[in-house]
Order: sequence, then structure tokens, then C-alpha cells
Amino acid sequence: MKDLVKRGIPKWAVGLLVAAFILGGGYVAYSQITTAQRRESRRQIQSAKVERQSLPVTISANGSVLAERSANVSPKSSGILKQLLVKEGDRVQEGKILAYMDASNLQGQYTQAQGQLAQAQANLDKIIAGNRPQDIAQAAAQLTNDKAALGSAEATFQQNQQLIRDGALAQRDLITSRAARDQAAAQVRKSQQALDLQKAGSRPEDIATARAQVLTAEGQLQTIEATIDDTKIRAPFSGVVTKKYADPGAFVTPSTAGSSASSAAASILALASTNQISANVAEANIAQIKVGQAVKITADAFPGKTFEGKVIQVAAQSTVTQNVTSFEVKASVADPGNLLRSGMSANVNFNVGTLNNVIVVPTVAIVRQDGASGVQVMGGEKGSRRPEFRPITTSISTDDGKTVVLSGLKEGERVLTSFPQGDRPQSRTPSFLPGMGGGGRGGGGSTGSAGGGTRQR
Repeated sequence: MKDLVKRGIPKWAVGLLVAAFILGGGYVAYSQITTAQRRESRRQIQSAKVERQSLPVTISANGSVLAERSANVSPKSSGILKQLLVKEGDRVQEGKILAYMDASNLQGQYTQAQGQLAQAQANLDKIIAGNRPQDIAQAAAQLTNDKAALGSAEATFQQNQQLIRDGALAQRDLITSRAARDQAAAQVRKSQQALDLQKAGSRPEDIATARAQVLTAEGQLQTIEATIDDTKIRAPFSGVVTKKYADPGAFVTPSTAGSSASSAAASILALASTNQISANVAEANIAQIKVGQAVKITADAFPGKTFEGKVIQVAAQSTVTQNVTSFEVKASVADPGNLLRSGMSANVNFNVGTLNNVIVVPTVAIVRQDGASGVQVMGGEKGSRRPEFRPITTSISTDDGKTVVLSGLKEGERVLTSFPQGDRPQSRTPSFLPGMGGGGRGGGGSTGSAGGGTRQR
């Protein structure tokens, strides 16, 4: 710089020359950096091939986890809770004893009923067995004695008749002897009948009466036994204990299975069976729901986890909430880990069919340009290397980021899925036409189709 000044070049010219040199060097460096960035951006541009696929059609609905069966467990009769064998959260099998009621006041009745049954049974056995040989022999001996007495009375009467003819006996004595003879004859007949009865055994009517008395006693005993057995509170079905209402020593009363928690406070506990899913399906989609269809269930409490199930019931009557008509659909759910809890929110996807051999593109490739939705197609019609915007008609979008294309693309073409920085056209916006895809600015996320929640998975 000093040499230039010595040569007579003004200082301002020298400064200008230096500034020009610095600016020129900076421009060259900037150009090189910009060129490198553009090349790097072009290398990062991604594309995807237009394909044909078969996609399962699903209908999505919001729902909740509900118990298939629920009941407030209580005794048949009011009383004192003696022992509780389970706690909240325990899983029990049908018929398992959950609690014992105090049955001390029933023991005396049970003993009395047992005695009455034993007495009635003994009487029946006696009547069926008939008379003992000793009783028959005693009746026969009595008959023999009575016959002997009759013979003696008959002989006395015969003698008196002879005496009365001889005039040696008063008429009164003859009458007396005749009466004694007739009385002895009547006693013989009575003894003979008694012996016949002893030999004949019991009458059918007596046996029937005795049997009826036994049945009555058995019924009384069974009633007491059933009352005592009712003090053992058993699980009406397999399930989980969801609520405990009473502790040992509390006075509990019968309650209905569907009573609320507040009105069931005098019960023992609440029991819920296997969970199921209850979802409300829009009226426009209910015709596609059938019993036995496969469903996939997700719960807000377990993000990323999917549960399998099947439709088990479709409501015959609709429900209207805020002027929206829907139908309740119930589905079973496979939950081997017992993760789901009653009341959890869930999302249900019903598998209702398949779209066969349809053209699909990544949803992120769909952009908005010149008032139309479309994609940037690699190559264009004239084979140019520059991408060409092409309007398309879309249908439904899938949960895995793909959209069905009805027209505008051919199988095998490639579309841009990423753009150089600053070069991306406006993303597609919500469409007001049925069948047109929609989305917000910035990438066109997965959307549902017009029609109340029908989607692809």
C-alpha cells in the first residue's frame, strides 16, 4: 500500500482498491457455500413410487371399557357379617365363598328339624316292618285263652239248661250263664280279629301317612339347611372385586344387583366380570357393523398397545345425544394381562372390508398449488428433470401415512415427498368436497374420509 502511495496513487484510490478486493473474495466464498448448500439440499430431496395396494377398510369410533356383568353382592337375609375372605382387586371364580354371615341363631332350629325327621323316619320303619313274631304269638295265646273261657261258659250254660228243666235252678241263673257264654264268644271273635291284624301287617293308608310325615320333616330340615347355606356368600360369577362396602361386624341387608354405590352401602361388596368395549357408532356407518367382525382397540392409558376383539352385540335401538344419532356396539376384548380397567377411554377400529388394487401415495407428498391439491411428479411429461405439479383426486387416508388416489397418477410414477428448503409448495388444505383429502399447513397428516370415521389401516 505504501508503494502505491509512493508511486503517486492517491490514498482514497488505494482504499477503494482494497475494499473491492475484500468484497470480491467474500462474494466468491458466499457463492461456494451457497452452491454447496443447494447441492446438499438436492441430495436430500426424497421421492416415492406410486403403487397399487389392497387396504383394509375400518370404521373408527370412540368407546369405553365396561364390565360385561356387574353385581352388588349381599346376603338373602339381613344379618351380621361374620367374616370377609376377599379384598378389593382380588379375582375370584364363580362359586367361591367370599364371606360368612352369623348363623348362630339357626343352629337350634337345625337340631330340632333333625330330631323331627328322625322320629318320623322311625315311625315309618315300624309301620313298614309290621308286627313282631312275639306280638303275633301273644295275640294267638290270647285267642287260645279266650276260646277256653268260651268253652267253660258254654258248658256252664248247658248244665244250667238241664238244671232248669229239672227244676233245680232258678231262671235268673240260666240267664246269667247265657250272658257269660255270649260275652266269651264275643271275646273270642275280638281276639281272632286281633290275631288276623297282627298277621296281616300295616295298612297301605298308614304307610302312606307315615311317608308323608317323613317328607314334611325332610322339607323342614332342608329349609333350615338352605338358610344356613345362604349365610355363606358365594361369587355369582367369575370376576374381580371392585368395591368393598362392609367389614366384619357390620349389619348388612339385601340389595339389587344394579343399585348404585350409595344405595348399596349396606351390601358386602361389588363384583365385576370380564371387561368388554362399548362404542357409539354413527348412524351412517352402523349398516357396515356385523356381529363377529374383528376389531382393534387402543386405550389412552396404554399408548402404542393394541388389543384384539370381536363384535358381540349391535344395539337394536339408537341413542340421540346433542342431536347426533348413534348406535351402541359392544365388543369382546382379549386382555390376558388384565390391563384394562372399567371406565377407561378407548378407541375402536372395526374391520369392515377391503379396498382392492387401489393407487396410493404418501400423504406428505400431497401439496396445494394454484388452488388445487396435487403432487410434484418426477420427470414430468416431457422427461424434464424438473418436478411437475399435477392435480389429483384423492379418497381416504390411512393411519400409516398413505392416501388413496382416484385419478391423476399412474402406477410406477415417482412423486416428491421432500423439497429443498424454501421450495415446498403450500400443503394441502381441508377440502369441502367428499372424497378430497385435507390437512393443515405443514405436511398434510393422516386424515379420515368423508363418511363419519371410515378409515384405512
